[in-house]
Amino acid sequence: MKKWQCTVCGYIHEGEEPPEICPVCGADKSKFIEFVETGEKPAEDTNKETKSQDPSDQTSKSSHDPNVQPPKPSAPGFFSYENLTNLMVKHHLHPITVHFPNGIIPMAVAFIFLAAIFQLADLSQASFYSMIFVVLTLPAALFTGYIGWQKKYQGAMTRIFKIKIISALVVTVVAVIVVLWHLIAPESFQNSAGGRTLFLLLHLILLAATGIAGFIGGKLVFKD
Repeated sequence: MKKWQCTVCGYIHEGEEPPEICPVCGADKSKFIEFVETGEKPAEDTNKETKSQDPSDQTSKSSHDPNVQPPKPSAPGFFSYENLTNLMVKHHLHPITVHFPNGIIPMAVAFIFLAAIFQLADLSQASFYSMIFVVLTLPAALFTGYIGWQKKYQGAMTRIFKIKIISALVVTVVAVIVVLWHLIAPESFQNSAGGRTLFLLLHLILLAATGIAGFIGGKLVFKD
């Protein structure tokens, strides 16, 4: 049985032909290549010997002073953007940073609903402080997510990635609105039934978008 690997997310498919659509990331059939098991020797380069015996190569080599070494390409410095972003992907910085807002948002939503049901101002304030933390940590989660998307998934704009990006933007916008609402008109939540309903609805949208983004992230990580 042949195996096919998605070049976008790494999903492995078994069958005579690759699937029309990757079930993990949504990439089309053209993004699959035949997967070679570890231990199998890759096909040898038949041009290798020819290249080494190319007269033009010999001429080029003989034209250089043997005592002069060709310049080596300089590696990027440790603090270069390229190196730092590669380290972010290598050490899974996005899954780490995204756990901070994703873990706090459900708690903040629970607090604000309990505050509305039992008229507890302290819980409303606790939700507000939690949302400030969410807004402060979101930039790191968004930036590391963008870097991972570019480097691990080649910036693929499949349906899955579009939904994840839109969900992340919804979380960011709604979280900022909630914090600003608390700062500008906190009394509307307590004194206005319409304002309270809209405020709670925003929190439900925030929770749903967080869940969707987290679900897709888990799907990409676990390939199922």
